[in-house]
Amino acid sequence: MTGAGAEHTIDELARETGMTVRNIRAHQSRGLLPPPEVRARTGYYGPEHVARLRLIQELQGNGYNLAAIKDLVNRTSGSSQEALDFARALLAPFEEERPEVIDAAELAERFRAADPKLRTRAEKLGIVVPLGEGRFEIPSPTLLRAGETLMELGIPLEKAFDAIESAARHADSVAQTFVKLFLERVWKPFDRAGQPETEWPAVLVAIEQLRPLASETLVAIFQQRMTQATEKAFGRELDRRAKG
Repeated sequence: MTGAGAEHTIDELARETGMTVRNIRAHQSRGLLPPPEVRARTGYYGPEHVARLRLIQELQGNGYNLAAIKDLVNRTSGSSQEALDFARALLAPFEEERPEVIDAAELAERFRAADPKLRTRAEKLGIVVPLGEGRFEIPSPTLLRAGETLMELGIPLEKAFDAIESAARHADSVAQTFVKLFLERVWKPFDRAGQPETEWPAVLVAIEQLRPLASETLVAIFQQRMTQATEKAFGRELDRRAKG
C-alpha cells in the first residue's frame, strides 16, 4: 500500500525500499530510523520511514558514512523528506550532459591510435572512464569533441590535454571559491540556527541559485578575458608583421 497515508509492516517496508528487514532493524537501533507506531503488537511504518530509508540509501551511495548521515537526519527535526530533497539538490551533478559509452575500437579511432600513455592521461583527467570489458564512458562528450577539434586543427593530442588540464585547474579554483562562499554565508548560519527546519527551504533555494550563478559567472568572465587575450596577442602579432 502506498500514498500519503500508507502504512507498512516491516516486511512491506523492506519490499518498498529494497532493504532487508535486518538492515532496517539495524538502522533503527542506531537511531537512524524513528520507531514505528505499534498497534496490536504490530509495528507500522509510514511515508516518513520510507523517505528516511531512501535518504540513507542515497547518502550511502554517495560515500557518506552512517555517523554523518545520522547527524544530517537529526537536523531535520524528523522531516526526512526535507533532508532527502536537500541531499538530492546538493549532490545532483551540475552538468546537464548525457554521458556516452563507447568501445575500445571507437576510442582508438577518435584518439587517432594515440599512445597508450595518452589514454591513461585522458582517464586521469576524467575525459574517459574505463568500465571494463573494452568499454568506456565519456562523462562529457563536449569535452571529448573539443579535444578532437583541436586535433583537427593540427594541435597534438598531448597539447590538447595540456589545455584541458590547465582549464581544469582554474575551474577547481572557481569551484572552491563558490563552495567556500556557500559554506560561509549559507550553510554555517543555517547550521547554527536554533530551529533549522525553518531555514531548510532557504538553503534549498540557495543551492538552486548557486548552480546557474556559478556557471554563468565562469562563462561570462572567461568570454571577457578570452576577448582581451585574443586582441592583445594578435595585436602584438600584427605589430610584429608591420615592423617586419
